[in-house]
Amino acid sequence: MESITVLGVPVAAIGREQALARIAELIAEPEPALLAFANAHACNLAARDPGFRALLCHRAALVLPDGAGLAIAARLRGRSFPANLNGTDFLPVLLGQAAAHGHRVFLIGGHPGVAERAARCLRARGVPIAGTAHGYHADGARLAAEVAASGASILLVGMGMPRQEFWLDAHLGASGARLGIAVGAFLDFTAQRVPRAPGWMRRARMEWVYRLAREPRRMFGRYVLGNPAFLLRVVAGGHRGQ
Repeated sequence: MESITVLGVPVAAIGREQALARIAELIAEPEPALLAFANAHACNLAARDPGFRALLCHRAALVLPDGAGLAIAARLRGRSFPANLNGTDFLPVLLGQAAAHGHRVFLIGGHPGVAERAARCLRARGVPIAGTAHGYHADGARLAAEVAASGASILLVGMGMPRQEFWLDAHLGASGARLGIAVGAFLDFTAQRVPRAPGWMRRARMEWVYRLAREPRRMFGRYVLGNPAFLLRVVAGGHRGQ
């Protein structure tokens, strides 16, 4: 599968339909697969944390491009991603496909009550939900056993980066799920705990501006400091041929 390397992370350069087809293949394979999304924040974390970078490079089965930062990084290298497969827009399509094939989904993440509200919204869209749990459980092994007992095929984990990816890396095998997806704020958005930007901002890939305006203290480091740092790293890496 063609990929574009961004700050050492190979990110799949595929369109939506090809991504859905590849995910269907991963669910059918004998070993469980970890699906992650790479945005500027993820790449910044990977640049600073060799363990997280190794996870994305070697243990994630598929890393999809999310956001304007990845598009800019690709253009600076004379490349382009066929689609912006950000999780909040792509996951409903993926879950719709999963529902059509009878795959049940388990949700982990958010404050107590968020996963349950997200589950109600997803059930209303026809997605079969096997169970839910909040994102503050201390005993990962016990939670993985709960997922296994539910019979879920797909496990969504929204705990923030990189905790959610490390949790899946450690516990996906014991969960019995065929596909584990690190979903970030998807459960908060689905439960309507956090509002999304207007459609025109999302289409312009400017949702980060909306999130910064709503939560300036929490998002300042990620966006105001993180986005320029990401671009500087990409430019420096380009000069080194990386």
